[in-house]
Amino acid sequence: MRKLSVALLSLTLLFPFALKAQEVKSYVYTDASTFPIYGKAIPNTSATYERLPASLEGVIRQPVWDLARHSAGISVRFRSDSPSIKLRWVSLGLHTMNHMTDTGTRGLDLYTQDPVDGHWRFARSARPQKDTLNDVLVIGDMEPVMREYIVYFSLYEGVKKLEIGVEEGSVIEQPALDSPKKGSPIVMYGTSILQGGCANRPGMAFTNIISRELDREVVNLGFSGSARLDYEIAELMASVEDPSLFVLDNVPNCVASLIDEREEKFFRILRDAHPDVPVVFVENPNYPHTVFDKKAAADIASRNASMRAVYEKLKKAGEKKIYYIKGDKMLGTDGEATVDGVHFTDLGMVRYTEYVLPTLKKALRKR
Repeated sequence: MRKLSVALLSLTLLFPFALKAQEVKSYVYTDASTFPIYGKAIPNTSATYERLPASLEGVIRQPVWDLARHSAGISVRFRSDSPSIKLRWVSLGLHTMNHMTDTGTRGLDLYTQDPVDGHWRFARSARPQKDTLNDVLVIGDMEPVMREYIVYFSLYEGVKKLEIGVEEGSVIEQPALDSPKKGSPIVMYGTSILQGGCANRPGMAFTNIISRELDREVVNLGFSGSARLDYEIAELMASVEDPSLFVLDNVPNCVASLIDEREEKFFRILRDAHPDVPVVFVENPNYPHTVFDKKAAADIASRNASMRAVYEKLKKAGEKKIYYIKGDKMLGTDGEATVDGVHFTDLGMVRYTEYVLPTLKKALRKR
């Protein structure tokens, strides 16, 4: 009997703590569209988190239109003192690929700014669920202090709606810091690699890394398999308000004859609209398998030669503020920077960023 009484007393003493451990927190959700949206070429797109205006539907090639519904490069900024952050979002679909994580294709990334050095630090990913509706506790048990946040959107799927959840009683408000600096964006055009393939998570797409490194907004106009110098995209890029830099990284999707035919006119659309904005031409990287596959090596060399010829022709004609980045050492020499011989791993994304940053910084100084 005495042992039973002691056991009951112990259970009684522990019961309040058990209740506390099981306490369910209440969250208040705010529509993310009420906060600053980064990474869009123009504000008025077909939907809030898409990349092309509705006027191009039925005008531009269908694959480009479909890919533009992916939210690659788009992000939102806010600040909050909530000890935990939830993200609730609706994806367009359940897109999946055999060489890329679901976190990269359909997930979200949360970053917060280090209050000491001002750098953006990865907090945690919101991993997608088995439905288009996702409701994920991204991070919890933080000190209740005000922090600046970025949410990076999915790279290979569209986000129809996003809501940010904070604990009841916490503050969520507009960002206090202009970081990355809004306006005068770098506008980058390219292929599946530029769109984000195959980063493990959205924050590791090199356009997002470059944005953090330069503390500047970057527009991602990467279209997987479809960067074929559509003039409608050049017109869209030309319509960007006060761009600081254009980057053309389309070679992996263009055979040499297409570059010969369309690259100069694509450039001319940009230059005529923005005579003082620098333009950077980027070669196709030497993929690891080209060490062995001589046909692939010759094909890449042909494409790059065409890109170089366009650049040299423009220089000879007197064009200023144009820059050229060779691709031979872009990914290093160890062959370890891709997931499939072509698309970049996170290591490849970092190496690309480190390789192109000196040229981008030089071009921005001229701007």
